[in-house]
Amino acid sequence: MALYLLFESASGYAVFHAYGIDEIGQSVDAVRSSVLDLKRFSKTVKLTGFTPFASAVDALNQCNAISEGIMTDELRNFLELNLPKAKEGKKAKYSLGVMEPKVGSHITEATGIPCQSNEFVQELLRAVRLHFDQFIDQLKPSDLEKAQLGLGHSYSRAKVKFNVNRVDNMVIQAIFLLDTLDKDVNSFSMRVREWYGWHFPELVKIVNDNYLYAKLAKFVVNKSDLAEKDIPALADLIGDEDKAKEIVEAAKASMGQDLSPVDLINVQQFAQRVMNLSEYRKNLYEYLVTKMNDIAPNLTSLIGEMVGARLISHAGSLSNLAKCPASTLQILGAEKALFRALKTRGNTPKYGLIFHSSFIGRASTKNKGRMARYLANKCSIASRIDCYSDLSSSIFGQKLREQVEERLDFYDKGVAPRKNLDVMKAAIEEGMTNAVSEDGEGKENGGTSAKKSKKKKSKAEADGDAMDLDKPANTTAAEAEPKTEKKKSKKKHKLEEPQDQQMAATAHVEQDETPKKKKKKNREASGDVEPKTATEGKKKKKSKTDN
Repeated sequence: MALYLLFESASGYAVFHAYGIDEIGQSVDAVRSSVLDLKRFSKTVKLTGFTPFASAVDALNQCNAISEGIMTDELRNFLELNLPKAKEGKKAKYSLGVMEPKVGSHITEATGIPCQSNEFVQELLRAVRLHFDQFIDQLKPSDLEKAQLGLGHSYSRAKVKFNVNRVDNMVIQAIFLLDTLDKDVNSFSMRVREWYGWHFPELVKIVNDNYLYAKLAKFVVNKSDLAEKDIPALADLIGDEDKAKEIVEAAKASMGQDLSPVDLINVQQFAQRVMNLSEYRKNLYEYLVTKMNDIAPNLTSLIGEMVGARLISHAGSLSNLAKCPASTLQILGAEKALFRALKTRGNTPKYGLIFHSSFIGRASTKNKGRMARYLANKCSIASRIDCYSDLSSSIFGQKLREQVEERLDFYDKGVAPRKNLDVMKAAIEEGMTNAVSEDGEGKENGGTSAKKSKKKKSKAEADGDAMDLDKPANTTAAEAEPKTEKKKSKKKHKLEEPQDQQMAATAHVEQDETPKKKKKKNREASGDVEPKTATEGKKKKKSKTDN
């Protein structure tokens, strides 16, 4: 059986005919050593056909299709042109060697061409890749390298779907740095307190805030230089004039020891470093807030920036967090406690990083586990919306937060919360109205296209039809008029039934009558018994009751 080889290069598709190689009599090692020599390989494998890609976009589309195991129309036409056609009702007397088994199975299903993918074929295709530029005269090695480089870059961009505004790696690095800065600022502030406390120990009891203490240590330097004239400046630093006066009075009667000017300069420089670190920490927190609102707006509005960023960093990425079920998200960060509980057969933890949310703190002790489970469910929904939605809006996160608030009220006061279906419908309606308003603004500014507005209109109409099904029974008089007209038309239709149908109905009733009723009717017809009317029957009943 003849063997053909399909080679997908960065510049186009190629088909080779391997007619001088016996697959049965040779091992893979022998083929591996023989294909390295171009002279021997060119005698056994020859180029049958080659079709270049039309553009870089076409090359990317073909590459994506091959990676997913799909045969495109271009590849099908190319194979039908360059491979021998089999007679009707007979199998092909050749096979096509491919690198990817998925592509081979799809080619066989679509065209009936038998395909194979084994080590022997892969070694031949590896040799084709090695000597490919020698088979095509017009193709230079530099051209092939440029095509491979460009296709590799475009393929990686398309797979990663790179978006500068939605890179969750920045959030992961920022939250790690923020946690490290918190530890460093706390340890450095304690060092400033201990260092400057030798000179002015009373200042620690007056000022508790680390940042303000570093500011005062830098401002005061030598306590003996403080006087009444420095009270306004101290009041500006602290924001409290009474504390400023207390500091001046404490400096006059301080029990601390004197420091040399060199020591005071070092303390002042270190206090400045602590101030710079705390200011950088504030800027980093603002940066994290903006990035979280860009990347995960719904998760941020639901659970906050810090807890949401910690969940993303612990999961590895936003996509990994979206793939986690709610039960896994609930105990993220409590893995040690979970495995310890599984090992000792104890109680598993109820919450991990999600415990830092304010909702868990507000819940009562007996409802903390239930609240954590419910909050993890809503966080899972919010993360999936953020990960897979094209539009970045925080409407769903706000609605989910309202649901969590309602669940807290339900646990505390017994107030019944709204149904999830109703809340999501309200969120979709708000999202549609916001999108329509944005479209209107874009049209005024010469922005959005008409296709998007048509799509949104069709979605709004579909939502409107769905909402009509859920209308309450209390309809207006204008809505009730068509229903009454329908009822009247039905009654008219019943009155205007043809006589044949009425006769058929009476005949059907007569068939269903009992034999006693039939005998009575026959007597009434012969005149033996007078027929009773309804009024006579009623009069007889009344007379009996009166007696």
